[in-house]
Amino acid sequence: MNILITGAAGFVGKNLTEALKSIRDGKDRTHPEITVDELYLYDIDSSAELLDEACKKADFVFNLAGVNRPQNPEEFMQGNFGFASTLLDTLKKHNNTCPIVLSSSIQATLIGRYDSDYGRSKKAGEELFFDYAKETGAKVLVYRFPNLFGKWCRPNYNSAVATFCNNIANDLPITVNDPAVKLELLYIDDLIDEMLAALAGNEHHCEFDGIDTVLCADGKYCAAPISHHVTLGEIVELLESFKAQPTTLVMPEIPNGSFAKKLYSTYLSYLPKEKAAFPLKMNVDARGSFTELLKTEKCGQFSVNISNPGITKGQHWHHTKWEFFIVVSGHGLIQQRKIGSDEVLNFEVSGERIEAVHMLPGYTHNIINLSETENLVTVMWANEQFDPSHPDTFGEVVE
Repeated sequence: MNILITGAAGFVGKNLTEALKSIRDGKDRTHPEITVDELYLYDIDSSAELLDEACKKADFVFNLAGVNRPQNPEEFMQGNFGFASTLLDTLKKHNNTCPIVLSSSIQATLIGRYDSDYGRSKKAGEELFFDYAKETGAKVLVYRFPNLFGKWCRPNYNSAVATFCNNIANDLPITVNDPAVKLELLYIDDLIDEMLAALAGNEHHCEFDGIDTVLCADGKYCAAPISHHVTLGEIVELLESFKAQPTTLVMPEIPNGSFAKKLYSTYLSYLPKEKAAFPLKMNVDARGSFTELLKTEKCGQFSVNISNPGITKGQHWHHTKWEFFIVVSGHGLIQQRKIGSDEVLNFEVSGERIEAVHMLPGYTHNIINLSETENLVTVMWANEQFDPSHPDTFGEVVE
């Protein structure tokens, strides 16, 4: 399949291009229904010859080109309507009635704050495409995208999320006039999933109730089925917790598919080099070191323990807390004894055979480095964050 992407250098265009390249090059095998042969990548600085060749040979067109922030309002119509006319005229010139996707905007509803020059230019582009479909019989898919966010989105342009992520990641100020303002947000990966579905003929259709998307099989418009409704205040609160993570070590709750997960991925993409790595506090003594790695809001914390040769650590027990010890380097012995009993459970452990050993509640336990020359490195997980006011840790030797 030959595919033309206009606006290929933009936010959506770049993400779609890389997704299609991965399919073309066999790096992404999750879409066996899609075959990519030639990619025609057209943008504002591309030649007319490229557009002509692409319109002649394309089997599918994604028209993502558009103007968002022109110097003069009249450029909205020129960029969002004028180029669309050129594209469709070139397809008609070659009698090419391949399917075509139009990237429009929720602002084309012209409702409330969306009644603008930009919205009118998008609405005009939509009508042009619908007329083209009637005239040629070509399949036209018109998407009215809400606010978009994700990696590679340009900050200080037309995405509040991109601006917030960039500024908070780089210690720059942000302005929030009304934290209660609610946005409908579409994550770039969800958008790209829908673009690939459209390419395979499995697009989702919809109608609009005002500015609200209503999915329906026979809808005039198309939409990505997953979006998120979040206030500006909620976005900023999450971003501030992400920024604090290297200091608190606490990872906010980010369930699979949640807005928080997608926002965290977006935030990380704006981190400067000096923040991509951060120091951890190593508690060092003559026995080795102990370092907390990560804390979670509901699932405890992770740490790494390094024991010097011949050293024994632990020699304590817990009423309720439980842990996993996972030796990843070295050779050691984990011992556990039930309080009030003489029986000792011995677990010989090694980085050459990685396994997890439960530290059982009510059992005093230790870990011994059996090597005389190498450190013993153990990754430890506890089911709860350490609370110095209620440590649930009581010293007692195993034997």
